Amino acid sequence: MKVAVVGSTGMVGQVMLKVLEERNFPITELIPVASEKSIGKKVKYKQEEFTIVSMNDAIAAKPEIAIFSAGGGTSLEFAPLFAEAGTTVIDNSSAWRMDPTKKLVVPEINADVLTKEDKIIANPNCSTIQLVMVLGPLNKKYDLKRVIVSTYQSVTGTGKAAVDQLNAEIKGEDAEKVYPYQIFKNALPHCDVFADDDYTKEEIKLMKEPKKILGDDTFNLTATAVRVPVQGGHSESVNIEFENEFDLDEVRKILSETPGVVVMDNVKNNEYPMPLYSEGKDEVFVGRIRRDLSQPKTLNLWIVADNLRKGAATNAVQIAEYLVENNLV
Repeated sequence: MKVAVVGSTGMVGQVMLKVLEERNFPITELIPVASEKSIGKKVKYKQEEFTIVSMNDAIAAKPEIAIFSAGGGTSLEFAPLFAEAGTTVIDNSSAWRMDPTKKLVVPEINADVLTKEDKIIANPNCSTIQLVMVLGPLNKKYDLKRVIVSTYQSVTGTGKAAVDQLNAEIKGEDAEKVYPYQIFKNALPHCDVFADDDYTKEEIKLMKEPKKILGDDTFNLTATAVRVPVQGGHSESVNIEFENEFDLDEVRKILSETPGVVVMDNVKNNEYPMPLYSEGKDEVFVGRIRRDLSQPKTLNLWIVADNLRKGAATNAVQIAEYLVENNLV
């Protein structure tokens, strides 16, 4: 099993290598790929050092799987070339997510849509993944009508330069600004760039991707995405209106029985999900589960997950695991 990790020196790429190692993915040959300036440098995997190679050398090696985390432009250019060589690509960028010919996959929710013919598979947006992990099982039971989500997103979602900006600002040092304003002691209602309708690209992803993953466009979804001075993970305040009535104890039971979801919902003991708790973990944590008192058949809850792990690297590796387990590569 040859596996290429494209973007192996980046923040998500490094976590992908870590997750592949932790989960003991059956790699016989690791092929790390990065930008031209990194070719010839080394990355560590299972106490060994591997030399970073060029994209063309990686394609020529014909790996069974290539996991991409290198930006949309790179994915659009090179993912089809890997696919033509017979490699199955799992892409972490936004390049292919809304392409009607490509599958958008969260394994616990819709892995069964995958076939051997799927040579480019899209990994969803980080905020989308943790959202659908909760929406999926609840939609099956109660039928979604409308979802309102507000996010509180970690600087790690922007990348290393954003983490450097926050850490410099904490120390009172001058920092190269990735954001239009300081992020320390601040909250920016501005994740990604603004589109013509004044929504950001992050909000648009959140409004479109869940419908594709769930295979259901009958419900409405709106979003506001906010960047906060946090490094541990993304948080979401979610208001869900259902077509059918629900029981709170049953909601908790459904979620607690969903693989990959952990219910932390004991407010009497101050137990609820937090980024501080989710960092470094693969599960999606949900709590503050309560009725919306302003209208019927409506639920409020709070979702937290490590955006570099389940929100990116872990989900991609889980897709690869599913492909191997089901002989789809």
